[in-house]
Amino acid sequence: MSDKPALLIMQPHLAFLVPVLEPDYVVWRFWEGPPLEATAVIEALVIAGEFPVDKALAEGLPKLGLIACFTAGYDGVDLAWASARGLKVTHSPGVNSEDTADHAMGLILAAWRRIAEGDRIVRGGGWRANEKLLTQSLKGRRLGIVGLGAIGVALAERAQAFGLEIAWWGPRDKPDAPWPRVDSLTDLAKGSDILVVTARANEQTRGLITREIIEAVGPDGLLVNVSRGQLVDEDALIAALKDGRLGMAALDVYQTEPTPPERWRDTPNVVLTPHTAGATAAAVPRMIALTRENLRRFFAGEDVANPVPD
Repeated sequence: MSDKPALLIMQPHLAFLVPVLEPDYVVWRFWEGPPLEATAVIEALVIAGEFPVDKALAEGLPKLGLIACFTAGYDGVDLAWASARGLKVTHSPGVNSEDTADHAMGLILAAWRRIAEGDRIVRGGGWRANEKLLTQSLKGRRLGIVGLGAIGVALAERAQAFGLEIAWWGPRDKPDAPWPRVDSLTDLAKGSDILVVTARANEQTRGLITREIIEAVGPDGLLVNVSRGQLVDEDALIAALKDGRLGMAALDVYQTEPTPPERWRDTPNVVLTPHTAGATAAAVPRMIALTRENLRRFFAGEDVANPVPD
């Protein structure tokens, strides 16, 4: 048996962490089915925070003391449950807010100026010399931001450069914010040409963007989501796009990931990216560094560097 501490990486897309962590830890891979003897020695789970923690699995690990979220988000962790069992929970905050805001702005441009559609026309041989793909100007349009956290602020700053009129809504006022807060989410949606979801994902925000909110954005409007898929009623979104109650959508996150391609095959006026908003060559090394530091401190008996907020 190794003297190195043991940990379990839960999701296969985090497999790139294995060679990073193996010099210091015994690393088990959940998707390979760790042997029974691993149960007695695993002290930490390394997870992508958007995936629900398997509580039965966790409760069957007698030495478990840490759930280390590689991501900034930790919505897959039931914090009350973790606290009741004395489990520390860490994450990687603030590493990709700017990148996610960049991506949100890119999705706005791709949908509103029909850039993705134009690409398909050229590649498909549909470009005709006597036809123009007319698009709408962005300057002067009304941008509504749902959740004015770090990503929302970074997006608002970028949107100002494009001449967008900015408003926002969130459950708590921020008196220092330079942009007006609207009284309700419904009012924000009704008053927006473009509605972007950047709110934190938790049980209170699950299903926040309902059919009524989608319809309030309207047949000429655009809905963008770079937060979590669970915040949007995806079935209502698809139905509204198909029958014209919503003009456009641009999504980086989905109800189920990877999202089934057939779900979107006949859905019009939508731009899709595979949950890459925060995954950049600059952000990922910072996330690795924070995860390693949280693990190091935990196993050294020190206070972790990045506990999740209370």
